Amino acid sequence: MLQIEQLTKKFGPNTAVDSATIEVNEPAMIGIIGRSGAGKSTLLRMMNRLSDATSGKIIFEGRDITSLKGGEKRRWQSECAMIFQQFNLVPRMDVVSNVLHGTLNRRSTFSTMFNLFPSEDIHRAIDILDRLGIAAHGPKRAEALSGGQQQRVAIARALMQDPRIILADEPIASLDPMNAQVVMQSLRSIHEEDGRMVVANLHTLDTARRYCDRVIGMRDGRIVFDGTPEQLTTGVARDIYGADDSFNEAYTSTEIQTLTRVPA
Repeated sequence: MLQIEQLTKKFGPNTAVDSATIEVNEPAMIGIIGRSGAGKSTLLRMMNRLSDATSGKIIFEGRDITSLKGGEKRRWQSECAMIFQQFNLVPRMDVVSNVLHGTLNRRSTFSTMFNLFPSEDIHRAIDILDRLGIAAHGPKRAEALSGGQQQRVAIARALMQDPRIILADEPIASLDPMNAQVVMQSLRSIHEEDGRMVVANLHTLDTARRYCDRVIGMRDGRIVFDGTPEQLTTGVARDIYGADDSFNEAYTSTEIQTLTRVPA
């Protein structure tokens, strides 16, 4: 489905992503881990075409994503939805309207200016919110919700695009452990029930092991690990994070002791 070939991104003399190569043959839930500055966010931004690659290619089902421009690029960004750490909602707008903004790429300028939405889109937005357990909050302003609820609104907005791929950039970094569990379970359910590919940047090793089918480790812009959660040992984690024997996984843990890995 997805081939990333020697993908590189440079900012002046600095290389943020260095010759990344990844092949995904079927929809999967993939976690990308690594310390801050490892290149995780830059990789996702290139996949979504929010940032252009310096060199290399992204191929999705035979289509060269890195060469898309104009309308074709916008259509790809509808197929490849992005979820951000800081939610990127309109705080004073109601929840349903925030979700409906997931349809902006396929709406006219007139309907966008006057916030005119077809009734079928409104019903679909409410159904998605119901699926994520927050339909009761639909009339509220987004700013009235908790962080975990706001992130689920952001996920609902992404689902309104009906994407082939969902990219999540540190989706639980600003959440408490319980809300982090709810958000990751939501992403896992979307992958399993809809057959969508989900790629998430994560900062906790236990989360990557519990929810992902495959884990990719990045260090200094390069991919240094690509394997199953079971292969992500403490020794491998030390190598990914460039740490010595004093490295303790508890420093990256969500500390939810009751969680068990979600079966694939």
